[in-house]
Amino acid sequence: MTDRTSATVTGPTRAANTARTAVVWDALERLLARLGDGGSLEIVDAGGGTGGAAVPLAELGHRVTVVEPSPDSLAALERRAAEREVVVRGVQGETRDLAALFEPGSADLVLVHNVLEYVEDPAAALRDVVGITRPGGAVSLLVTNAVAGALHRALAGHLTDARTLLGDPEGRWGAGDPTPRRFTRQQILELVGGAGLTGGSVRGVRVFADLVPGHAWESDAHARQHLVELERAAAEHPELIGIATQLHVLAHRA
Repeated sequence: MTDRTSATVTGPTRAANTARTAVVWDALERLLARLGDGGSLEIVDAGGGTGGAAVPLAELGHRVTVVEPSPDSLAALERRAAEREVVVRGVQGETRDLAALFEPGSADLVLVHNVLEYVEDPAAALRDVVGITRPGGAVSLLVTNAVAGALHRALAGHLTDARTLLGDPEGRWGAGDPTPRRFTRQQILELVGGAGLTGGSVRGVRVFADLVPGHAWESDAHARQHLVELERAAAEHPELIGIATQLHVLAHRA
């Protein structure tokens, strides 16, 4: 997930990030207020990359650890945190290393954003995540939506790929697909329930932001704000969730 930014931020790149991540940040900020009652939380960002989510969370006063397999990403995380004058702990590792890196039940919140698509066994990875989450704590999952993948391939003119993707249990359109796995809404809810998490509901992320041409809104502050508001309205619309590029689930450890 990219940086937390306001809807009025300037610059086309950051503006695009705002429209594409506003829904996730809205949900996280509400969750943080409930979990910590306004206090500092222990947060683990599994596969957190260069700190796009971790650094803004540290700016909010939380204690954040990024677990990331790439040394280059960890180096970039260190630079980003220094530039923003916050402390974020970076540890090299993968989801399977979480049990060795953290005490059981030690995290108030674990982020697993854009990770389950790439691990060998998503169910096992999620169980490892739950193992370090405290009872009553939360897990934030962000995954790529298989249905949206088919829609985007069709809109790009790759109709056979779209048909293949819809019928593939891993949500892939072929051997050249750079994404190892995509999820349907039902699949991600089954994973959440199987890992012992409760209360999970699915939100759609990037319902329209990846369909509306960038030139129509990235350089126009009013259009940008309208798109953010549209994304927020679409995030929990039962029909529109199905075409969102990503699916976001917040669930709790019982």
